[in-house]
Amino acid sequence: MVLLLEKVMYYIHKSPFGSRVIVRNDNQEKDPLFWNTWAQRTLKNALTLQKLNQNTAKNLILFLGDGMGIPTVTAARILKGQLSRQSGEETQLEMDNFPFVALSKTYNTNAQVADSAGTATAFLCGVKANEGTVGVSAAAVRSQCNTTQGNEVTSILRWAKEAGKSVGIVTTTRVNHATPSAAYAHCVDRDWYSDGEMPAEAVQAGCKDIARQLFENIPNIDVIMGGGRKYMFPQNQSDVEYPGEKKHFGTRIDRRNLVEEWNNRMKNKNAHYVWNKKELLSLNPNSVDYILGLFEPGDLPYDLERNNETDPSLTEMVEVAIKILKKNPRGFYLLVEGGRIDHGHHDGKAKQALHEAVEMDRAIGHAGLMTNINDTMTVVTADHSHMFNFGGYTPRGNTIFGLAPMLSDVDQKPFTAILYGNGPGFKVMNGLRENISTLDYEENNYKAQSAVPLSMETHGGEDVAVFAKGPMAHLLHGVHEQNYIPHVMAYAACIGQNRDHCMSSSGASSLSAALPSLTALLTFTRFLC
Repeated sequence: MVLLLEKVMYYIHKSPFGSRVIVRNDNQEKDPLFWNTWAQRTLKNALTLQKLNQNTAKNLILFLGDGMGIPTVTAARILKGQLSRQSGEETQLEMDNFPFVALSKTYNTNAQVADSAGTATAFLCGVKANEGTVGVSAAAVRSQCNTTQGNEVTSILRWAKEAGKSVGIVTTTRVNHATPSAAYAHCVDRDWYSDGEMPAEAVQAGCKDIARQLFENIPNIDVIMGGGRKYMFPQNQSDVEYPGEKKHFGTRIDRRNLVEEWNNRMKNKNAHYVWNKKELLSLNPNSVDYILGLFEPGDLPYDLERNNETDPSLTEMVEVAIKILKKNPRGFYLLVEGGRIDHGHHDGKAKQALHEAVEMDRAIGHAGLMTNINDTMTVVTADHSHMFNFGGYTPRGNTIFGLAPMLSDVDQKPFTAILYGNGPGFKVMNGLRENISTLDYEENNYKAQSAVPLSMETHGGEDVAVFAKGPMAHLLHGVHEQNYIPHVMAYAACIGQNRDHCMSSSGASSLSAALPSLTALLTFTRFLC
């Protein structure tokens, strides 16, 4: 007898404290058979994992949820279910279905609690680095231009390109923001978006801004999609979408038009520059080999605020990216960043952050439908966590943005389940904690209360999850240093440092043949010891 979760019925109930609670309207969870059947089904699936996927990965996809700590994953899971009118806790995210899970230690070489630049260098370039720096080793010092040369480190995107694969970057932030920039740039300051944000002495010393490096360091990146348009155009040039808004004008002091330069360089290569959703979706990916999509002057809008007519979703960008990249018979490497999860948390806007996480999960599922687990390794992880959590003994089905089912026994006021350890949500009224019962705490931009007042909430320092599926995914297990991730992905695809083990006597790629030999060698070494 198999009991399906889809058969569960729900109804919405209003708690005495004002929160909506989605209540399960059946008795199946009271029957031990329900839980035993579910566990046995899970066990049966787990037993199939004893046969490891040791194929060579033709394709590599890394989904990076910026700031997507484990509490964010759990809350996003509940939200996903509640958006489908379920109670949420039993829902499965796409990443929940990945067979292998590990933990990643996120610290930077000079920081216990990391930033996104040093962590991006770790999970893209394979070496830990100082906070605020991208694509350089820990020998480089933030903002000191003269420490760049000689300390550059290369990324898995470059390794893939050099192996003949197509490569792509898709992000909801600026394409020259911390995470994507570590894939192609070598810069001692993550904030050097264009030369307009650089100190004059750094420019004079020969350091390059990140936008310029996007087009110069790795020739012909096949897919580039995200925001950051203003950093590509001359200072004070008006924006095509917001011509009257000075904050969106170009920032380049060198007067270069990097988009025009790209168009000129790529004019005979089936290349297209697009700046809105209509242009993007009007393209036939079969006739496109290169795409540069810059959809906003800065970051893309939150998914809850996105203009469906002009701004593509992360899922839509990922679909176009994979259609273009998968045409290469040698495969591809794709970096996908759900970058605004992080921004929502920094603003104390949990609803924005969690909806960003749900949209990234949707993109993960869509990518799974477009690829094959037998030849595509997919990894989902975060760069760091946040000071975000939820609790308060909430009942099953409590709306994730709702109130805890009790008043504080100290100030006798209600509180939401979601709280931040620090951030902009700290408010005192007449010397007392603000009474949120008068506020719309389920509004999109509500700033959840925090324990310590800060203009921006901070990152968290705990380990983050790594979900993996596809060839060699079992190598991501246990607790690892964050810089281990690209080494595993490169090993699976036989690129970068990890190629020798892939060559059989016939010259064909064969991971399966290499691994037993490696095991035998390790066993023999153990006997010698």
